[in-house]
Amino acid sequence: MLRTKWLDRIARVTRYLHGDHVFAQLIRFALVGGSSNIAYVLLFVAMNDSGPLVANVAGSIVSTVIANELHRQLTFHAADRVGWFTAQCEGGGLALIGLLISTAALAGLEFSAPGLGEIAQTGAVVVIMAAVGGMRFLALRGFVF
Repeated sequence: MLRTKWLDRIARVTRYLHGDHVFAQLIRFALVGGSSNIAYVLLFVAMNDSGPLVANVAGSIVSTVIANELHRQLTFHAADRVGWFTAQCEGGGLALIGLLISTAALAGLEFSAPGLGEIAQTGAVVVIMAAVGGMRFLALRGFVF
């Protein structure tokens, strides 16, 4: 009986997470983002002998392509509405804009608070990246998918 209740709860949560509610999409968005970051790190480490710049560019491009495709198919269930090429162009453009915003914010932080401690810098990076990720989620949800 207890096992059945737990299985029912798990089934309910699974159905909810597969739905198109904003919160379910946000959870899938975060999972895809985490997965693509793992892909980035693995590719960066594998290509580090080519130099950190080449490894960074390759990791960024490949992880962005992976994320865009997973967002198209899994996060927003848009594979039937949005083609692969469109998702890559628009999602890649948003990723580039996010990179520019986060870089400008971090440069502004360095300029305005050059002596900021390591913990405060880390907190600022987390806040900036969360804000950029939130804006990317809203833009992907509202305009791309």
